[in-house]
Amino acid sequence: MIDLVSAGFFLMAALALLGSPGPAIAALLAIGRLHGMATGLRFYVGLQIGLAIAAAAAAAGLLSLIEAIPLAMMVMTVAATVYLVWLSWKIASAPVGADLSAARRQASPTIAGGVVLGLTNPKAYIAFASLFAAYRLSQDGALDMQAKWALCVLIMIVVDIFWLWLGVVLGKVKLEPSSERALNICFGLVILATAILSLIELVGA
Repeated sequence: MIDLVSAGFFLMAALALLGSPGPAIAALLAIGRLHGMATGLRFYVGLQIGLAIAAAAAAAGLLSLIEAIPLAMMVMTVAATVYLVWLSWKIASAPVGADLSAARRQASPTIAGGVVLGLTNPKAYIAFASLFAAYRLSQDGALDMQAKWALCVLIMIVVDIFWLWLGVVLGKVKLEPSSERALNICFGLVILATAILSLIELVGA
């Protein structure tokens, strides 16, 4: 049986952790602004798949197993960092002004790209591990983890579609090319900062 009070507190904590700015949210905003809702949904679906798998890994204790193997953790962190640095550059250097429509006709976000970001997002793993360790929703261990996973997935589905929609709204706002460039750079810097923090944590561990 699920403790509804604990579930309520868990939902509020999950909303704060999973809904706060990070590489996935910055990417959703940028993709929504650049490509619109219909195309952005492909990346969104892939992201949800990747994050759901990451949440399942955290729930099953696989993250602790990976952390116990220093080389495995290092490879995972380096791979995530390389991808995040590449993604930050692509977003920061995205075309602006008159070149924006041409960019929309070129490389479009893909489901695979969303899955990769969901699986390599350090912020998400930290959030999942914190949430699963801090709350207990049921005395039944299996039900407890299943409920936490389901609630996290529900929160991510709702929160991430909001950020994608907000990006679409931003894309409809007429901005000067300099303002567009500054916005792209801000999105890119959020993702780059996450990559740098991941490396710092790895070196300091």
